[in-house]
Amino acid sequence: MCRHVIGMEPLVPMQGGAYETQLWDELLQGDAAAARADVDARMANVGRGDLACIIYTSGTGGAPRGVRQHHGMLLSNVAGAAQIIDQDFGWDQGPEKREIFLSFLPLSHAYEHTGGQLLPIGLGGEIYYSEGLDKLAANIEEVRPTVMVVVPRLFEVLRTRIMRQIEKQGATANRLMDWAIAGAQRSQAGKRRLIDYPVGMVIERTLRPKVRARFGGRMKALVSGGAPLNPEIGVFFDAMGLTLLQGYGQTEAGPIISCNRPAAGVKFDTVGPPLRGVEVQIAADGEILVRGEVVMAGYWQNEAASINVLKDGWLHTGDIGHFDDKGRIAITDRKKDMIVNDKGDNVSPQKVESMLTLQPEIAQAMVSGDRRPYIVGLVVPDADWALEWARSNGELFDFRRLQTMPSFRAAIRTAIDRVNADLSVIEKVRQFAFADEPFSIENEEMTPSLKIRRHKVKERYGTRLDGLYK
Repeated sequence: MCRHVIGMEPLVPMQGGAYETQLWDELLQGDAAAARADVDARMANVGRGDLACIIYTSGTGGAPRGVRQHHGMLLSNVAGAAQIIDQDFGWDQGPEKREIFLSFLPLSHAYEHTGGQLLPIGLGGEIYYSEGLDKLAANIEEVRPTVMVVVPRLFEVLRTRIMRQIEKQGATANRLMDWAIAGAQRSQAGKRRLIDYPVGMVIERTLRPKVRARFGGRMKALVSGGAPLNPEIGVFFDAMGLTLLQGYGQTEAGPIISCNRPAAGVKFDTVGPPLRGVEVQIAADGEILVRGEVVMAGYWQNEAASINVLKDGWLHTGDIGHFDDKGRIAITDRKKDMIVNDKGDNVSPQKVESMLTLQPEIAQAMVSGDRRPYIVGLVVPDADWALEWARSNGELFDFRRLQTMPSFRAAIRTAIDRVNADLSVIEKVRQFAFADEPFSIENEEMTPSLKIRRHKVKERYGTRLDGLYK
């Protein structure tokens, strides 16, 4: 419940309503000693186990739940994340000694609340707030951040934009990009060749400075979280000379459980080792269990759900994974999202969907097939690609009309078949349908962190997906 309204400028009565209103300047001019004493008194009565805030889960599989985050949970998480910056990157040593964070995600999301707000405050850093996706590129160049916390979907968009810009620069730039990506792929696989070193020096002097400049020129790390990151996205940004780290967590645990870090060796098919103070164990069925101060106190007014996930001091995350030989966590899938076909085979929807959305023709995709003989998909074509396709084929750009054309559908089918070539028999997308419009926050088919709300999409398109089996 709102109790106070603080305005940067004078408020008219209608703006303040029935609430107590104060000006920011008036607060700064208050009795400093008395105000400090009041703060000290409050702090003396607050412990690490006391409730700090309630943040709701994104609701990808049903109704959002209020997570009771206590002070120790947030403080422990900030300390663990700060340790990575301190030990793996070091603090800014420039004349101003500043850490600059550019905030893009909603602060109601636990990932941004901790990583994009509490962490920079804890570091004494500065926070700038993006004006939205359309102005994000300009905001990055203007702010020149040192750290940025975003979701995989945004990295997919940025990758597509960078690749299109490089493609327009001619054969030499495209060849350099191909060499850079091939070298990064071999580096990830531990199969670097001697030729990669001199080629890397050429790329470092030609292609990478231009890409880094588009990100402000002083970016220490781009941190991905909130959803699984396709390893190919990580490889691409590594090839472009940008440090991309994938984190893993849940609103119920910090929300940061683990994160890639250079000191442990960055592998894009893992989410790195657990943060300091976080204990992780793999259950017999592969489920990831978490224990430590980062675990929530429980769900707000939902004891049954709390008991279901908090057992013997361990948080049952619902995620399936394992440790690699260097102690890094690899996530296989979300337990509840796993597709089990009519033969009992398990299929990871996130894996298939992330491969589909890497194709230039496809902007968004959701696959389905639980208790069915094969996998089907719901596809949203990429708008820029569709516009170019329409121009090349002498057609008017009308999304609905294009989707009825056999030649347009065949082009999307070709993109899906490219993906199918790298999938197992049970993972292949046999049939597909077009969505009426992009999945979005506004139509409630995506969460604020840009994850698909599967139950909402299935409610809307269930009949269409079922029709693909007839």
